Amino acid sequence: MPKMKTHKGSQKRFKKTGTGKLKRSHAYTSHMFANKSQKQKRKLRKSAVVSSGDFKRIKTMMPYK
Repeated sequence: MPKMKTHKGSQKRFKKTGTGKLKRSHAYTSHMFANKSQKQKRKLRKSAVVSSGDFKRIKTMMPYK
């Protein structure tokens, strides 16, 4: 059976943590900051963990990560 290919877009967006979870960055962080509160912008800087339903889907896109 041939090797599976890694989805390069997913590879760039997600990082694996030490416990095996996937880290992701938040959306809404590229422009229009005048309309967002300082609290919202501060919270968007932090990374988040991928939800369990999405984890199964993303895991198939990155078989070797």
